[in-house]
Order: sequence, then C-alpha cells, then structure tokens
Amino acid sequence: MQRCMGTKNLHRKIVIGMIFISIFSYAQNINTEEENDLKFQTHFFEALKQKAIKNYGKAIESLELCNAIDATNVAVFFEFSKNHLELNNYFEAELFIDKALQQEPENRYLLQHKVAVLKALRNFNKAIEVQKKILKIQPKESEELVFLYIQNQNFDLAEALIVKMEENAMATLRLKSFKSFLENRKAVQKKIEKPAEIPTEKADIETLKKLYSEKKEYKIVQEILIREEKEALFEQVYAESREALELFPEQPFLYKMNGLALNRLGKYNEAIAVLSIGIDFVIDNSAMEADFYEQLSVSHEKLGNKSEAIKFKQRSAALRK
Repeated sequence: MQRCMGTKNLHRKIVIGMIFISIFSYAQNINTEEENDLKFQTHFFEALKQKAIKNYGKAIESLELCNAIDATNVAVFFEFSKNHLELNNYFEAELFIDKALQQEPENRYLLQHKVAVLKALRNFNKAIEVQKKILKIQPKESEELVFLYIQNQNFDLAEALIVKMEENAMATLRLKSFKSFLENRKAVQKKIEKPAEIPTEKADIETLKKLYSEKKEYKIVQEILIREEKEALFEQVYAESREALELFPEQPFLYKMNGLALNRLGKYNEAIAVLSIGIDFVIDNSAMEADFYEQLSVSHEKLGNKSEAIKFKQRSAALRK
C-alpha cells in the first residue's frame, strides 16, 4: 500500500515538474518573441529615420538587421528596394521589389514602386505592363500610363487613351498638357518632314535667328543655343529654349539648355523643375542623361542640398563611364 502511494506521489511530481518546465519554456518563447519584435521595430524605425535624412547606406544597414530577425517581411523588402533605388543600385532595387511582390502581387504601392524602378532602368515596355496591372486595381492611374506611352514613343496609344479618359470625364491639368504635347508634336512633324538644307555651320547667329523665324526648324534653334551657350549668353539661351519648347516639347536638349541657363542665372528651383521634366524624354542617350544629372547636381549644391547634389553627381559620373 505504501509502495503504491509512493509511486503515485512520484508520478504526480513528475507530471507537475513537466507542467512547470512547459510553462517556463513557453514563457521563455514569449519573452524571446517580444524581444525580437522590439528589436525589429527599433531597427525598422531607424531605417526610416536614416532614409528621411537621405542616409540611404545607413538605412540599408538597419534593414539588414531587420532581415536577420524576419527574413520574409514585405515592408523590409519594400524599404530595401526604395533605398537601393536612391543609390542607383538598380539590380538590387528590382530584386527586392520582386521579392515583395511575390508575397503581395496585387499591392498597388509595391506595383507603383516597381514602375519607378523600371523607369529608372529605362525599361518602358515592362513598366507599361506593370502599370496596366495597377489600372485593374485603381483605374484612376491611367494618367501615368499615358506618360509611359509618351516616354516609350507609343504616341498613337497615348492619344487613344487620352480620348478614352476624356470620354470618362477623367481629364486633368496634367492630361491636358500631354494632349497639348501630342498636338504640338504632330504639327512640328509636318513641318520637319522635309527640312530645307541650311548651312548652319557657316552662318552667324543673327543669320540663324532670321532663318529660324522663317523656317521654325529644330536643327536651327539647336545650333543657335549651342553658340549662345559658348558665348555665355544665358539670358538669351533661357528665353529662346523656353520658346522653342512650345514647338518641340519632346526634345530633351531644349530642357537641358533651359535648365543650364536657369542655373547660370541663379534660378535653381526653376532649373530643378525643368530638368526633372526633361530627363523623362531622354531615351538611349547616356551622355545626355549624364548632362541632366550634372545640372541637377549644380542646382541642389547651390541650394545647399548636399546629399542630393552628391547623388546626382554620382549618377552623372556613372553614366559617363
């Protein structure tokens, strides 16, 4: 009888011991999870803070610590991609946004960032396909598709989409500017289908200006601006490039010269606005793109935006290599 009671007590102690061990182990797991969650949040907010002050390398370091805790977090992938894009690390930017989209393929904000990455890569065909996915989720994003069509020189598709948007009462100020651009382009195309042969190299500036007022041909105004820039006539470069943009709004050279003139005239914010628009019309021309980034670097440096100035200077240098 006593042996039986002793055995029962032993069993009871073993069971109670196992329960205590389980509870202790569970509590330890909870504490570890809470500690990891706290560490993750601390590193993630540090990454956001560093990105906000344009310290993208430091932001990436904090994100790597987040990734060590949670290797499947969509928000971390998203932030990785955004910071790498700012650093012109296009391969990494696309890699991380693709990882995020594998988990949330219908996330509109992820898709919009994917378009931004593809635009930076000048892969407009692929960007258009992604933008079409966005339209299925949010039809109001048609405006961006019009712009992508223009950047990819799909002018007929851009016009057709504008008509459709106007029929659906989706016209905006930006859309009207696209429509104006396309109309101007058609008018200019008719004028330059058979341009006259003009010996621009031998003519002086005044002769070129007279010819331009008669012919309104792009090659003439291009030559005028090149010569005026060499002679440091920046007031004239600014005025004439601005006027020429009304006739040739798809010519990135004109935006570049307008931005350059604005920089030389000390109008840095205006230069940034013009250059930011014009660079979207640069296609398959690394030297021209580098010129834009160089001027953007000048604008930001003069405004005291040192991190932005360095970023654009690095982009320009990378393209010139």
